[in-house]
Amino acid sequence: MEHVPPPAEELALLDRELVRLDARRMQLLTRRAWLVSVLQPQAAPPAASPGPASAAPSGPAQPYPQWPAPPFGSPGAPVPPRNAQNVLLSLGGLLLTIAAIAFTLVSWGQMGIGGRSAVLALVTVAASAAPALLLRRGLSSTAESLGALALVLMVLDAYALHTVAAPDTDGLGFTAVASAVLAVVWTAYGLALGKLRLPLPVAVVSAQFTLVLWAWSADASASVFGWALVLTAMLDSAIARWGKGVGVRVTASVCGCLTGLSGVLVALAQSVTAGSLLSAVVPGALLLAGAAVALFAVWRAPKEIAVTGGVVAGLAVVAAVGGVLRAGVAEDWSVPVYLLCGLVLCAAVRAPLPRPAGQGVLWASAAVVSGAVLAAAPAAAMTLAGPLSRSAPVWSGAPDGSARGALGLEGAEWPQLYTAPVMLLVVAGLLGAAHHWWPSWVRVAGAVISPGESWRGAAGAGALVTGWAGLLVVPVALDAPYAAAVVVELALIAALLAGAVRVLRRGAGPVAPVALVCGAVGTMSVGALSLAAEPATYAVFGALLVLFAAAAAGARAEGSPTARVAQGVLACAAVVCGTVLAGAVGVSLELTTYRAAPIMLVVPTLTVLIGARLRGGPPALPIELTGAVAGAVAIAMAAPDRPYLALVLALCGVLAAGTAVRAQRRSAAGYVAAVLFVLATWVRLSASGVSTPEAYSLPVTVPALVVGVMRRRRDPAASSWTAYGAGLAATLVPSLVAAWTDPSWVRPLLLGVVALALTLAGARLRLQALLLLGGAVLALDALHELAPYVVQVVGALPRWLPPALAGVLLLLVGATYEQRLRDARRLKDAVGRMR
Repeated sequence: MEHVPPPAEELALLDRELVRLDARRMQLLTRRAWLVSVLQPQAAPPAASPGPASAAPSGPAQPYPQWPAPPFGSPGAPVPPRNAQNVLLSLGGLLLTIAAIAFTLVSWGQMGIGGRSAVLALVTVAASAAPALLLRRGLSSTAESLGALALVLMVLDAYALHTVAAPDTDGLGFTAVASAVLAVVWTAYGLALGKLRLPLPVAVVSAQFTLVLWAWSADASASVFGWALVLTAMLDSAIARWGKGVGVRVTASVCGCLTGLSGVLVALAQSVTAGSLLSAVVPGALLLAGAAVALFAVWRAPKEIAVTGGVVAGLAVVAAVGGVLRAGVAEDWSVPVYLLCGLVLCAAVRAPLPRPAGQGVLWASAAVVSGAVLAAAPAAAMTLAGPLSRSAPVWSGAPDGSARGALGLEGAEWPQLYTAPVMLLVVAGLLGAAHHWWPSWVRVAGAVISPGESWRGAAGAGALVTGWAGLLVVPVALDAPYAAAVVVELALIAALLAGAVRVLRRGAGPVAPVALVCGAVGTMSVGALSLAAEPATYAVFGALLVLFAAAAAGARAEGSPTARVAQGVLACAAVVCGTVLAGAVGVSLELTTYRAAPIMLVVPTLTVLIGARLRGGPPALPIELTGAVAGAVAIAMAAPDRPYLALVLALCGVLAAGTAVRAQRRSAAGYVAAVLFVLATWVRLSASGVSTPEAYSLPVTVPALVVGVMRRRRDPAASSWTAYGAGLAATLVPSLVAAWTDPSWVRPLLLGVVALALTLAGARLRLQALLLLGGAVLALDALHELAPYVVQVVGALPRWLPPALAGVLLLLVGATYEQRLRDARRLKDAVGRMR
């Protein structure tokens, strides 16, 4: 078949058509870009109107309608005209500014500084006048740029004026005057050309340097510097209140914060270091002025700013009044003076202040009180931690019979030692009064703050902590006798426990947990303090035992979960005190550690009896667990001597067996009793030098297995561990230990045969205890017997062979990982289904 037209002509036609399509595509893309550039500045696209493309053609259809050619290279994403204009104007203004600075500071031909100054003045006048003309024509951006240039030129004019007209004047003084003049000129210029946004904020910034530079040029004192800063802040506050425009007010606010805080800090440093009343009056007045400025500045400010201003004002007032009063008292009483001023500041709740500012003043008062408490905290911390850090031997006696001697801090420096109790007790009294008369206090403070009920609990907890800490330091501050310090700490613990019990009976709250924590910390401190003398140890821990037991009995666990937890904690603390007393008895009898171990078992014995008496009440389990810990301590004490260890283990087994009599403890205590009895037997055999444990363990194993068989007959659902576990372990484990130390081959062989038989029997009868015990003993016995030969074989092999074999094994396991995992799961399930 022939092509019509021929292939060569058809190919040429296709090429021409493709070129035509490409040209058409480029025309459409160019037209689209032009339309986008036209529509971009408009807020919304105009309504569609019929055009040539939508109108019906009057003549023959044209395959390619023609449009007017757009400008070449129209941007696909044009920059908004206003942004581009601002960028260009900013760059132009910056370049002109740089040129003006270079013109003034760097030599320019043969013209001197005077000639350059004259030229610069003419340029400044032209640049200052141009914005007025530009604003009339609506060119605000151009006017803004030239206005900024005019401001810079004015600064350069001032520099040129100083160089030409007054070269001998003081630079700082001239700069102070120039900053004031420029501030006035820029203010007038900004007010005259109200549409310019830059002159007025720049005038505010220029005004910040006038008074400070004047004080610097006059070599004024620090007080004068402070007054200059505070007066500048006062001017800033007035501008921020009545200034024109947001930019002016924001600039004045920022500058006022910086200058005001700087002035207050200068005054604070002078007030703290003042050595007399007269020297403290001037910085005090400056601080009061700073407080007044802060309140004036935030009188109508937003809430967050007003609260911050109130805090600054309150702290400044406290520093002012406290600084004057501090100069007339001893150094140790400086902090109480500031504390008194901070407490008096609470009267701001009745002052005619805006609510946010009043809240800030109250926060300032709280900050002063917190600082005073922190200043007193080291004395309380040293009182608590002193006995714990005491390096003297137990019952070595208190040095000089004083509390400081017992603390081991008789020669140490005590910060705020004598004033700490006063500050803590004053704060505690105020917080306690607020907690007690809370409704009245809320009514009084309602104009400023509206605290919730949670704040009342916080006030009560704070009163408890500060009052306890203050009373704790009193004996040490007075250097009371050792016995008085011990009695005071015990009385405080008793009061804390009584208060906690009372609160727990009425309901949950933060006071009870805080009281318990303080009681626990005080218990550790007084317990360590009592170790200085033997009678004190017995008296303190005996009293603590009674106090904790009474508190545990008085706390009602039927209420909230907090009450139940508190009752358990108190009961555990009583058991711990009893454990310490049992240990002290052994020390008093001068017994060695292992000989005193049976005395320690008195504590778990009593806890077992108490647990049985409580019959599963809420504190029963904590008491028994704490007694078990005391039993573990007794076992650790008897560990150095194997006969005593066997005795203690057997006694602990008896206690566990007695606990297992109760149904709710049978599952756990029964296993523990069996383990303890077996361990006691093994330890006793080891202590007697027995080399053939089977002679002693088999008479136990046989009856145990008979009992297990009878148990299984009566209860087929019973576990094999319950029936046969203890009996088999009584012989297998001692035999395994003996086999590992026996050089003969007879015992390992017999043990391996028995273990193999048990393993096969367990697999056949589906008994988990026989399978696992027999398999474990068989594996360990075989490992012991084959270990020497394995070592010899490994030593004879090339060094590269073991890693290679391990690698091959890992590859095989990895290749069949899923299958091995399924096998392991099936094995686990099979063992788990055994009895």
